[in-house]
Amino acid sequence: MTQKDKKLAFKVYLYLGALFITALVVSNLIFQKFFYWNPFGEVEIFGAPLFEISVGILPYPITFLITDLISEIYGRKKANQVVVAGIFASFFSMGIVLLGNIVPAIENSPVNDILYSKVFALSPIAVLASMLAYLLAQFVDIRIYHLWKDYTNGRHLWLRNNFSTFSSQFIDTFTVVSLLCLFQVLPWSMFYGLLVSGFVFKIMVAAIDTPFLYLFVYIFRRRFKLKVGEEIVLY
Repeated sequence: MTQKDKKLAFKVYLYLGALFITALVVSNLIFQKFFYWNPFGEVEIFGAPLFEISVGILPYPITFLITDLISEIYGRKKANQVVVAGIFASFFSMGIVLLGNIVPAIENSPVNDILYSKVFALSPIAVLASMLAYLLAQFVDIRIYHLWKDYTNGRHLWLRNNFSTFSSQFIDTFTVVSLLCLFQVLPWSMFYGLLVSGFVFKIMVAAIDTPFLYLFVYIFRRRFKLKVGEEIVLY
């Protein structure tokens, strides 16, 4: 690979990392708004509507698509680095939001303290649960992805993409709902409904990203002349 290609590959990696961090941070800022998506009509699972979900879940699957793409093209180490950077950015952004909540608004401020708190006041338990669940899920996703990649010698991209994402999405949903119920943010009566509803929605969205992963991997391999299973080494 030429020096020019290495510079381009590094620049693309930075952009992918920026998209990942943006999607992750935004999902934590907007999660308090919920909506009801009912493609199958009025269906309930264990008393929870299918699907009654937070808007914060909308950018969430994008992060798994990006880590799978980075895993495929740049390798496991670079994917883990992006995940760690995303977690750091999330905690940092939450700290800024909480600091803004402490600072008193002036009398003629367009957004007063009550409105700010109502929109941005984040439950520390909810944020912690989300971050712990996400951290665990992403590392599991990357680990399983590379296990399947090694087992299939770089072939069957759809297999490792879906198996890794489905497994990690279940871990993520189970962990965050469990922690929220454990710390009494949510009642245990909602546990099974939220678990099934959240997991089904996530795997439906995750399944849609497979054609996009194939497209992006094809573009990368063609541009950088990569063989099947070959990765770009960045230092």
